[in-house]
Amino acid sequence: MEDGTQQLGHCMVDMKELNANPEGLTAAGVFLTPKLPQVEFSLACNDLVASGSDRKPNALVQVAVIDPHKQHLVSHACTEIVEANKDPLFLTGVTFPSEYPASPETLVKLTVYDAKDKSQESSSFLGSATFSVGDLLRAKDERLTLSLRSSDAVCAAGTVVVSRLKMGEMEDVDVDHITTEIPSHKCPLVYESASHACIDRENNPLTGPVFKNPICKVYRFQTVDSKWMLVREQMEECTLSFSIPKQLLSLYIQEDMSRVQDLRELGELSPHWDNLRKEVMTRYGGIINSYQETLAELDKITGRSFKPSCCKAQKSLEFIPINLHTQRMRVTCPRKTDAFYDIVTVGAPAAHFQGFKCGGLQRLLTRYEAEKKSFSTAYQCIYYSPEHTAKAQEVLSTMSLLLPLITSLADQLLQAAQEHSSPGLRDALKNLSDKTEQFVHTLKDELVKSALLALHAARPGYVSKNQKQTPVLGGQHQGHILQGSDQNPSPVQGLPGHSPATSITDSTAVCNNVEGLQSTTRGEGGPLRHQDSIPHHKEYDEEEWDRVWANVAKCLNCVIAMVDKLQEEDNSKQNPVPEQQLADVIISHKPGDWREQLCPLVTRLKECVMEVVEKAKRAMTFVLLQEAACSIPQGFLLQQRRDVVFSQALAALACGFVMRLYAGMRDQGFLRQLHLVGLVAQFESLLSTYSEEIGMLEDMEVGISDLQRVLFQITEAKTDNLSDLQPLVCGRRDHFTVEVPLPRLVFQTLPEEIKEGKPLRVFPVLFNVGINEQQTIAERFGDISLQERINQRNFEMLEAYYKSLSEKVPLACLPCFQTQTDIKELLETLGQNVVTKKRKNVEILWIAGTICRRLNGIRFTSCKSAKDRTSMSVTLEQCALLRDEHQLSKDFFIRALDCMRSRLTQGDIGQWEDPEAGSMTENKPASRHFYPIALLLVSSHLLVVWLILSLVFLLAKYQ
Repeated sequence: MEDGTQQLGHCMVDMKELNANPEGLTAAGVFLTPKLPQVEFSLACNDLVASGSDRKPNALVQVAVIDPHKQHLVSHACTEIVEANKDPLFLTGVTFPSEYPASPETLVKLTVYDAKDKSQESSSFLGSATFSVGDLLRAKDERLTLSLRSSDAVCAAGTVVVSRLKMGEMEDVDVDHITTEIPSHKCPLVYESASHACIDRENNPLTGPVFKNPICKVYRFQTVDSKWMLVREQMEECTLSFSIPKQLLSLYIQEDMSRVQDLRELGELSPHWDNLRKEVMTRYGGIINSYQETLAELDKITGRSFKPSCCKAQKSLEFIPINLHTQRMRVTCPRKTDAFYDIVTVGAPAAHFQGFKCGGLQRLLTRYEAEKKSFSTAYQCIYYSPEHTAKAQEVLSTMSLLLPLITSLADQLLQAAQEHSSPGLRDALKNLSDKTEQFVHTLKDELVKSALLALHAARPGYVSKNQKQTPVLGGQHQGHILQGSDQNPSPVQGLPGHSPATSITDSTAVCNNVEGLQSTTRGEGGPLRHQDSIPHHKEYDEEEWDRVWANVAKCLNCVIAMVDKLQEEDNSKQNPVPEQQLADVIISHKPGDWREQLCPLVTRLKECVMEVVEKAKRAMTFVLLQEAACSIPQGFLLQQRRDVVFSQALAALACGFVMRLYAGMRDQGFLRQLHLVGLVAQFESLLSTYSEEIGMLEDMEVGISDLQRVLFQITEAKTDNLSDLQPLVCGRRDHFTVEVPLPRLVFQTLPEEIKEGKPLRVFPVLFNVGINEQQTIAERFGDISLQERINQRNFEMLEAYYKSLSEKVPLACLPCFQTQTDIKELLETLGQNVVTKKRKNVEILWIAGTICRRLNGIRFTSCKSAKDRTSMSVTLEQCALLRDEHQLSKDFFIRALDCMRSRLTQGDIGQWEDPEAGSMTENKPASRHFYPIALLLVSSHLLVVWLILSLVFLLAKYQ
């Protein structure tokens, strides 16, 4: 599975077709290596004889493969235990994924054991049988009945029945035999899913670049009408677990290096500000070095596609999400359309390496903003609110985007003038005008002007001419100057604890850079309200900035006027002219005249734009310098923590988005919803509000909220090579875009809006309900307000998303389910449950998950490590879907749950005694930590233990 061809091993081809086309198949321009049909079969036993004649056996079957090269057994799979039955029918089947190196000559050994009890501590060998894959494929009805060989080869041990399974069409079958009749020359088709038409993931050539190392389990369950359904779970790792964090680290490094360069380019500053700049640059240098070391360590890792929970506190892997896996449950029922149910399981995005002693991001950020004013006092900085800082970052980001666009459009205008193309001239001018006006509007902000004044005061040699006693202006402000030095006295504006009567003693001329500044600047619409406390100096020419960006508008008007003039002259040429004047007209309008007349004006426009950019860039960099200076060192530590959490969250979101996109590629309703509104991404969290998990939940809340800054864009891949189909991340911390490339043939089928590069939004929502024993303690003795606030806030976001969706997209585009409860009713019920004071109200998670599936959304389930609680939740959800959507018999509900949660998987009983073969080799990949399937890790008995403990706590409370 290391090379690209093997990663694409989801295409199943019949041997006849392979013989006819030995050179292989091509799908979406990507070469696929032909594979044998995926072999899946069910097992049943008849007339088993237990070791004790007075009891019926508790049977299970271990499946092993005989390695033809090494001639030893490799443990492959195991069924569940069927208690007290001499004719057991096993619900858990056996599957050989298409990646498995099977051939018609592959030998399969079935070994039947009698487990004396379900704890599996003791068992006895009953018998074994061997067959080849070719025997099964050639058998009538693809069914084999094999006699079991006992240890003494004398006593009759019974028989085992092997019946081949095929996902797809289902025939009416009896209890003992399940098969399908699909013509053998066909490859698997594209099936309908619960989200309408989708690409079959098992055959989808697009899954190769992103999903790998599939692990499959197959089951057969009985429906209420005594028919049989086939259920397959397929879990895969995602290459984005590592590729997204590595790209983010590179972007973080580039952004911080660019910030350092901007600080250098601020020019000369007074000693006070220069020292602060050096300290900030040193801090940035430390972060850059740390990120570079982490990136170098990640580049050394090969072969692994996910981070196991045992490594969650490892520093070199702190940016990698924990146990990120995709899971698909595929259901085939008689006379019903196939259905898929996808979910992403991942450990809660949190900074495990940094720990949770002081809480998580939400608590730390709140405390940090409250303390930032005192930091600015110590560092003699100007305090800027988070809104000001965000605005400065937005201005810098917008300028970096618009400057190359304006330059490019100006060149296009000159090119159109060179070609004397009137239509080209009009189009280029329109685009140039739009972008230039957007540019001017962005910079027409009082924060830019105020920051320029503050930067002017920070220059060496700045002298405060206001040496008289100046009263401090009172009032409430969002920002204020904070002065903590006695050597450089200055007015203190809006400082808490100072009254209007407070005065500062006279001083001589000083160079403090924050002194003698008054908040007298007014905007065009009246007094400046949000930036009153940002410094201004009466001696500084406040109109200079207005003139600078106004020059851009004037230059643009000159260009427009010249284009209009040239087009008028061109139109006049089209009118008949006397013959004697024709030569003069031709001479006066040479082909290069238009460009020659426009070139000086366009050049002047570009020069004015560049001048504005340089001034605004320095001003906004100075704002960010002050924000960084007054946040040393806590602000930098928080930024690192936020980077770590966001990296884990984005990797999970990108994985879910790609998974959902691939599944809905042929669903026009889904694609319409995607570009008109966007998708909802519902994160289900099972963290408790107790001890360190409070910090994890606080981290997760901020990380999921930060995903609102992410946009997706679907692009056409340069080639169909696997390396060109990997999603790419671009942008900076305040805004990231994830580009998902698709092969050309697939890309051409998309709606025009998506092909034109329209940004696609995702609306992340988080719902949390703690379910473990720690949550019991929290609800009885602790505080669960964090959980209540999260659920209430995200319910409002989900409700707003549905309102927007219902206004823009017909509800007919949404998937249909057997349970026809209206989405509005579900939202009302969810709202009631969110405000209801009820312990461990898992109804919130159930209803939120149902709404997400109804809205074509992306489902995520998380706990601390995405193991025990996650598996309990997802298995229960899957069985509930089988019951509600596919009429799973109530008698089989618990058995289905036990099968999905069974610990007996490949290799688990390889050490059991087999008289014929001795010990077996476990078939586990050496290069990765093995989790069989996200839902097979926990015994259902733990649920009973949990319920008993909950009951004990409940009784103790009311005694």
